[in-house]
Amino acid sequence: MLPPIPAGWRTQLKEEVGQPYFQELQQFLEADRKKFQVYPPEEDTFRALELTPYDEVRVLLLGQDPYPGPNQGHGLCFSVRPELKPLPGSLRNVYKELSTDIPNFRIPNNGYLEPWARQGILMLNAVLTVRAHKANSHKKQGWEQFTDAIIKKVAEKKDRVVFVLWGNYAREKKKLITKEHHKIVEAGHPSPLSAKYFLGQKSFSQINQALKEVKQAEIDWQIPDV
Repeated sequence: MLPPIPAGWRTQLKEEVGQPYFQELQQFLEADRKKFQVYPPEEDTFRALELTPYDEVRVLLLGQDPYPGPNQGHGLCFSVRPELKPLPGSLRNVYKELSTDIPNFRIPNNGYLEPWARQGILMLNAVLTVRAHKANSHKKQGWEQFTDAIIKKVAEKKDRVVFVLWGNYAREKKKLITKEHHKIVEAGHPSPLSAKYFLGQKSFSQINQALKEVKQAEIDWQIPDV
């Protein structure tokens, strides 16, 4: 079974949870967890929603699907558990870009990005689960419909939200963001395969500038050492 939808999202997502596709998704996950190792652990499936309630979302950072390796993902896109070494290539490139984009940013000794989520960044993967060692193994099982509904709900907010779309997969979601008062920050994916389209794009200062324009607090990007 999936854990309950976190309280800060229940009203927004109650219609989705009642739909047949969501029941089918639950059945698929139940069967897959019996046969295979599935990441992240069940209790972390909705961690992004738990840490960033609907009313607090100021930035939406979209990833694709969770890291498929052991002890990596914990329910936030791009983030890994504090003890994980070495860091995934995408995350190393995120830090590399931060160190040239944000003055005084110091590359931390870990990849645990939870402090960002606590500042109003919804760190959402389009697909929230994955079979161990098999990237994209849970795509087209219903998660995309659910996370599209989340993106649409965030796009309905009256206050500006900064939508951060890295890579072609994320950019396809642009069509869900129709209100003019929101800001879209685009770049290539930070994966080592496409990093040349990510590095130098200054995503992080663009996000802070977009927040500053509407008198919202900027994000403190520094991740503390552990």
